[in-house]
Amino acid sequence: MYYNSTVALEFFRRAAGKPRILGVLPAGFNPPTLAHLALAGAALGIVDEVLFVLPREFPHKSYEGVSFSQRMEMLLAAAGGEPRYSVASSDGGLFVEIAGECREAYGDETELIFVCGRDAAERILNWDYGQPGAFRGMLEDFEMLVAPRSGEFQPPDEMQGRIRPLPVDGAFSGISATEVRERVRRGQPWEHMVPVEIISMVGKIYGG
Repeated sequence: MYYNSTVALEFFRRAAGKPRILGVLPAGFNPPTLAHLALAGAALGIVDEVLFVLPREFPHKSYEGVSFSQRMEMLLAAAGGEPRYSVASSDGGLFVEIAGECREAYGDETELIFVCGRDAAERILNWDYGQPGAFRGMLEDFEMLVAPRSGEFQPPDEMQGRIRPLPVDGAFSGISATEVRERVRRGQPWEHMVPVEIISMVGKIYGG
């Protein structure tokens, strides 16, 4: 039942080979943080490849301040050290839309598992998709790995077979892109919250 997208992902970096299980990590990456990399690194214990997806449009917010190209530049630098990481943009922002684009790019035989934190999972499950039970139907096409973030995520009983916990180092649970931006604005230390490869970029983009 996956979304029949008429467009494909645009890859900015693609890992070699064809994964049997693909981890999909969509986010705004404003900026990429060590929490994003912690999620991806933990997922690599379960999946063959992690695909970072930067949507060109978001269902719940708009691009403000930092452009798509700036975010993509930071994301490519942050993810560049792991050969099993891919980076792409999507035209859709909902998981079901991104799943459709992934199906076109990777084929039906690749299993899709979306990776996110508890806060994102709660927002996704409670989103108004226009009809009751819509998200449960979407879970026929992909699974989810959800990391704890200020608490464990408890999926509804009928979804527990498709939503699994993702153990991640608790040291990263308090890191967020919002906190990085606020710390830069207030002149507080923030460098420990982002990958070392993008410290200078973050300073220029958000501090300038």
